[in-house]
Amino acid sequence: MKTVSVIIPNLNGREYLPGCLTSLRKQTFQDFEVLLIDNGSTDGSLCYVREHFPEVKIRVSGKNTGFCGAVNEGIRLSDAPYVLLLNNDTISADTMVEELLRAIQSSPRRFACQAKMLSMQNPSRIDDAGDFYCALGWAFARGKGKEATRFQKEKQVFSCCAAAAIYRRDLLNQIGGFDRRHFAYLEDLDLGWRAQLYGYENWYSPSAVVYHAGSATTGSRYNAFKVRLSARNSVYVIAKNMPSWQILLNLPCLLLGYGIKGLFFLKKGFFREYAGGLLNGIRGIRRIHPIRSQADARAGREVGTDWKILLKIQAELLLGLLYRLLEFLPSG
Repeated sequence: MKTVSVIIPNLNGREYLPGCLTSLRKQTFQDFEVLLIDNGSTDGSLCYVREHFPEVKIRVSGKNTGFCGAVNEGIRLSDAPYVLLLNNDTISADTMVEELLRAIQSSPRRFACQAKMLSMQNPSRIDDAGDFYCALGWAFARGKGKEATRFQKEKQVFSCCAAAAIYRRDLLNQIGGFDRRHFAYLEDLDLGWRAQLYGYENWYSPSAVVYHAGSATTGSRYNAFKVRLSARNSVYVIAKNMPSWQILLNLPCLLLGYGIKGLFFLKKGFFREYAGGLLNGIRGIRRIHPIRSQADARAGREVGTDWKILLKIQAELLLGLLYRLLEFLPSG
């Protein structure tokens, strides 16, 4: 049994796979396996990997099950104690696996640890240094577009970006894994939030470095599919993870946040998709229930009722809001 399973979801990623898989061959730590979960590629990805990277284990899905379905399948197939999720449009620094493993093993309270993600187009800039969530209902990448030298310290974050993050397999099993209902987008936020409700921690680990192209599957930062699905899922994460009192407490900020985003997407030409996504999310609330482990469900235990944890999360929502506001203030 390997110590780490590296799981790479793939959909027509032939352009990026050579860089991604070659960088894994160069890792200083080699006690890991690579599982490529393909969601129905038609660009020759599988033939290329079979020919040039025979060590990679391939699982082919008959249909596109989204990011959630793909990584859940990879987790199910692996038996390693640690699971490292990696986007196909990444190139890893030589010590990435070693450093992420070191980071997550440093404390049993750590559920996930994320790499320092740099822009592949401009490596001096941060792509993602941990994900934040704020009282406006916005999830955002910490440090996006800022100088990489400013983010050199380990830091506890709200959630880890699953494009380059390691997880404890036993805790993934405990809290239920990724929610397939998301398909893609905000699924890692939902998972990190759920981990906090269980009392665990998410960390940013800057000694592990990954270069990220971004939007390799959808093709652009903003598109109709992404806007619609992200809007729907933004409703889901609130409905699943916030108790009623917390929703009411944050409701003014949430309404303001959704209004601001509505104006933003109106300007971008995606208002109809954004509004439609929100409507789909609201309509689906009745069918959305928090994921719990089978053991918790059988015992009738309610996860997310610890007031200390809930108040800590509420403080994070407010700090996330402050951080977001400070980002827009002029420097100097």
